[in-house]
Amino acid sequence: MPIAVDSTDSKPFYRTVKTSRLFEQIVQQVEDSVLRGALKPGDQLPAERDLAQRFGVSRTAVREAVKTLREKGLVEAYSGRGTFVTNRTSRAMRQSLDLMIRINRQEGLANLTELRAVLEPEIASLAASRIEDQLLSTMREAVIVMDRNQHDPDAYIEADLDFHLALAEAAANPLILSLLDSIVGLLREERSRIFNVRGGPERGQFHHKRILAAIEQRDPETAREAMRAHLQQVLADSSSLGEPLRKK
Repeated sequence: MPIAVDSTDSKPFYRTVKTSRLFEQIVQQVEDSVLRGALKPGDQLPAERDLAQRFGVSRTAVREAVKTLREKGLVEAYSGRGTFVTNRTSRAMRQSLDLMIRINRQEGLANLTELRAVLEPEIASLAASRIEDQLLSTMREAVIVMDRNQHDPDAYIEADLDFHLALAEAAANPLILSLLDSIVGLLREERSRIFNVRGGPERGQFHHKRILAAIEQRDPETAREAMRAHLQQVLADSSSLGEPLRKK
């Protein structure tokens, strides 16, 4: 997988990095490759072990680099499938939405809640009729990971995001996936705030399993209603923390 480009050869290649902050140079090489088009949206990065060998660094440095690239919106990791370069349009959308939230935090959070209520039930409905086996396996694995990590916010939240992004991908509409991908950073922030609400992870899992069961049964209406119920649970947990809600 291309990472860097030699000025004497148009074919990309890897080069060993030498710095006290190794992950920063890895990030820079990937960014440069994306800007030049050597890495394109949808391209998959090599596995963590392969990247560590090619860059000549530890897997810890690679892990930190991938985390930074995700925060920048350049790549997204999907449980069981790997790490992929994102659509740069999604990156621009993400940056714009992040800015909107930060300029007016209270109204922005209320808008995010409304957007999810409009978007995600229909995503679940479409996914129920269109999902492929690979994405169904991703959802099942995400639920297992969340079951095992109800006291580990990082692991739980990433699996939660994998679950919802797999649904968006299963809808088989690139605009839907791009839109949900553009707000993944905001969703991560939202989940981080409400993770420690008493009983929150357990309630979340109850609803995730209902959604999964409806998807497995290829039942669009039940999937839609299960997602609506899940979002009501998220809304209630946010309310318990004093999060701003839009008045009816």
